[in-house]
Amino acid sequence: MSSTSPLRVRAAAIGLSAMALMTVAAVTAPSGQAAAPAGGRPAAAGAVVTTLKFVRNSADPQNSRLLVVRDNKTQAVFRAGSGLGRDHAKGRDECASAKGWLPAGTYTVGARQTRYNGNLIKGYAIPLSNKTCKNGRTTRTELFIHSEMTRAGGQGSTESRRWDGVGDYKSAGCIKLAPEDIKKLFRNLGRGAAPKRLVVV
Repeated sequence: MSSTSPLRVRAAAIGLSAMALMTVAAVTAPSGQAAAPAGGRPAAAGAVVTTLKFVRNSADPQNSRLLVVRDNKTQAVFRAGSGLGRDHAKGRDECASAKGWLPAGTYTVGARQTRYNGNLIKGYAIPLSNKTCKNGRTTRTELFIHSEMTRAGGQGSTESRRWDGVGDYKSAGCIKLAPEDIKKLFRNLGRGAAPKRLVVV
């Protein structure tokens, strides 16, 4: 007649207890989620993606729209302009450097700056990547989302440092917002993940 040692009985009991715990963990895990490993944490939810979208208005380029989109939901819309406008022969020519509006496509968005100090652009500004236009030869450079203001974000005495109204939505190809709107844009972007790309349509 065989006998079972106390050590074997204890090992078998421990094995059964471990299996029971694994079964309970699997049953009690929330629906659609995997149970967290012992001593670990549940997998983090997917990060929110923020994208900027510029919708060009062919009828009036100075009345176009810049959208903030998070997880495919529009969070904010701002009036914006790009190029020298419908009354200029090259205003809607995306291959006309310093005259036409921003070429269609996807851009990399740089870091937001509130005290940018360029030769022409001051204050609130977001740099954009260069873009080759549809002719495959012309590359548009020195592109920004910006306004007309002083480096400190106020209004100056010269025209390029002072917003005078709807005529100032004209640009050399950048996306241009009114001063109060670009500040609202920055506040909005500060509440979520920084945008990595701009889509122009």
